[in-house]
Amino acid sequence: MPAYAEAQAVPLAPETFSSVGKVALTQLANVEILFGRYSPRTASSTPGCTGCCPGSRPVVWRRRTDRHLWPSRRAGGRIRNYYTVVARRWVTPEGRTFMAGHIEDYALIGDLETAALVGRDGTIDWLCLPRLDSQAVFAALLGAENNGSWSIGPAESSGLSPTADRRTYRGESLLLESEWDTPTGTLRVTDFMPPREGGAPRVIRVVEAVRGTVTVASTLRLRFNYGKVVPWVHRTDDGRVRAVAGPHAVWLDTEAETHSEKLTTHSRVTLAEGERVAFTLSWQPSYVGPPGCLDTDQVFQIQEETEKFWADWASHCTYNGPYRDAVIRSLITLKALTNPLTGGIVAAATTSLPEELGGVRNWDYRYVWLRDAAITMSCLLRAGYRDEARAWRDWLLRAVAGDPENLQIMYGIAGEREIPETTLPWLVGYENSTPVRIGNDAANQRQLDVYGEVIEALLLAAHLGLERDETSNTLLFKLVQFVEAHWHEPDKGIWEVRGPDRHFVHSKVMAWVAVDCAIKLIEGGHADGPVDHWRILRDTIHQDVCENGYDPDRNTFTQSYGSQELDAALLLIPQIGFLPADDERVIGTIEAIQRELSTPDGFLHRYPTEGDSAGNDGLDGHEGAFLVCAFWLVDDLAMINRADEARNLFERLLALRNDLGLLAEEWDPHQRRQVGNYPQAYSHIGIVDAALSLENPSQRHPLALRSAKR
Repeated sequence: MPAYAEAQAVPLAPETFSSVGKVALTQLANVEILFGRYSPRTASSTPGCTGCCPGSRPVVWRRRTDRHLWPSRRAGGRIRNYYTVVARRWVTPEGRTFMAGHIEDYALIGDLETAALVGRDGTIDWLCLPRLDSQAVFAALLGAENNGSWSIGPAESSGLSPTADRRTYRGESLLLESEWDTPTGTLRVTDFMPPREGGAPRVIRVVEAVRGTVTVASTLRLRFNYGKVVPWVHRTDDGRVRAVAGPHAVWLDTEAETHSEKLTTHSRVTLAEGERVAFTLSWQPSYVGPPGCLDTDQVFQIQEETEKFWADWASHCTYNGPYRDAVIRSLITLKALTNPLTGGIVAAATTSLPEELGGVRNWDYRYVWLRDAAITMSCLLRAGYRDEARAWRDWLLRAVAGDPENLQIMYGIAGEREIPETTLPWLVGYENSTPVRIGNDAANQRQLDVYGEVIEALLLAAHLGLERDETSNTLLFKLVQFVEAHWHEPDKGIWEVRGPDRHFVHSKVMAWVAVDCAIKLIEGGHADGPVDHWRILRDTIHQDVCENGYDPDRNTFTQSYGSQELDAALLLIPQIGFLPADDERVIGTIEAIQRELSTPDGFLHRYPTEGDSAGNDGLDGHEGAFLVCAFWLVDDLAMINRADEARNLFERLLALRNDLGLLAEEWDPHQRRQVGNYPQAYSHIGIVDAALSLENPSQRHPLALRSAKR
């Protein structure tokens, strides 16, 4: 067998597969498998099923090492393990193809104000400009290739780049390096987005022949408004490519020759060893002048400056334990989700990546949740990053100004209150998971727990030395007043159920946290208020929860008053000091959650969604294991002196990350792949917090034992 096989297409009959997840065998008649390079080191001799979406929708896989791509040899598959699959394309009768890989196939690059997802084959399938919550110019992640993408890689006769042989982030940075070995040489592509510092947002892609000679192909499909609008594209007199639609303009600059064909901009260049060429994509409002054009020397200088920016930032991390690499990568990811102008910290870089493949649990996470951002602030402070924590506190004070009693659970990146939810019917959804949503109606939900999280964040900021702000004192008083008036009422809870309001135990516990933290702020001289009155209120809430939210027969707290279901959010009870970790009710709750909410591999569902509990959150279908819940379990196990069990679980969670250290919101235990929006702040907060807990189990954070009651 030669070291490199020419790309070819081999049709597979339906009978080739014995089973393909949910897909009927008769739906596989239009499947093609595209082959690439000989790669015995990554080939699998015991392949599994694909587990992908209905064949009535277009799907393409590009993963090189994905064991789910191989048809079973036992089922008569014609593929042998001396080939690597480049892509699996499902073609609809209309000829449309879907280009997204597995969620964990993607790398993140970003400039702190927006971000792009880069696949293993060098294709950018997701990019919103100019902000994370702006319209996407590349939306193939949620649709077809014609919804926008940009591929760069070795030129192949199939027209599809093979997946990279190697990829990594350069040091402690967000510069992505991908390398391909070809018959004639080795190609390296370095992808990054430099911090703007007032300039235009740019995606810079530097291609280099590091060995031999390589031919590089770039295929750029710009589609504005989430893949719906094809822009007008023309070449300017100075050779720049300009794409315009409405208020948006995107510019492509490169020394390589370009040409347009079928609404796509192509480029092909051959490089000798040591030669480099850059492609720069910039955004600018269409009604202002063009962004500056960077020459080659400027691009390489910006590349060095961007790498130095990230290395300098990472060097401030105060954690030096055994999991430093995982912690640093998670902190860099959190930094990438933090807007430097507003201080807002978004929950994830994407919208509508499904919690269940093919299901309806698809939400827009490109906004600032008070809960997530407050916990992120705590995480950053504990790791040594005070500037980001101070910026988030200032964002909070601006966002709630004018109506602090009626907190929304989420806001826009700059504190916008209106984020209406709508659907995009022209996008087929990631692996046929519809609807694709932008905006989020959960902003209008009533979730009483956020008051506790916000006040806890203010206390942590004060405890760790952030200067006192008089506006914070006014906010504190109004928030506690609201909690006093409403803590006894039902709400939607931490998980934003779309069913009836309930008396969620976690919400009641966080109401207690709100009052407890306010008292501690006053006792520490950081605020003023009726401390004696609030102490009585704190005790009243505590007693109510212990009487109505605890099931003595099962020795566990329950999801809501009077219910039998459990809730992984109850794992936070010892971590926020509601009860000490060694309380028998806490230990009973931990063990009950392990029994009743665990997946077969020991991770956790948030709450039951199957059997008698199906639909109890107001939604059809199920979801995967919610990763941050398993990290909470790590924290709890460490606190109750089950350190070996905690460390084992933590290391199994780390093994779920992709090769670059990134995690989505959830893990599908059946398909054994990441699901949900990506990369998810909550999951990466879990990594940092759990690593710190394993280093010092007695303190999840400096306030963990502040007023634990028995």
